[in-house]
Amino acid sequence: MNIWIAIGLTAVGCYAVKLIGLLIPAGLLERPLVQRLAALLPVALLAALTAQQTFADGRVLVLDAKAAGLAAAAVALLLRAPFLLVVAAAVLVTAGVRAMTG
Repeated sequence: MNIWIAIGLTAVGCYAVKLIGLLIPAGLLERPLVQRLAALLPVALLAALTAQQTFADGRVLVLDAKAAGLAAAAVALLLRAPFLLVVAAAVLVTAGVRAMTG
């Protein structure tokens, strides 16, 4: 029964967040600071998620094949490679490091 309570609370919470978003005055959303924050927030959240998924294992920081793949992707991005090549570099380096380290 507890799972249904969690599902219900989540649904109510999602509806409340959506309602709050609709109640915000349009003038507030047109401010340059709000627009800049709205543009940068998804990038910051994605970077934080990538860092957490790459360097964390529970409560321990790790440097493993995922970190090498991320480094390869960063180098490919710095070289202005196309997106598919960036992904391919990350996959190949991660797989190579995993194959070498077992």
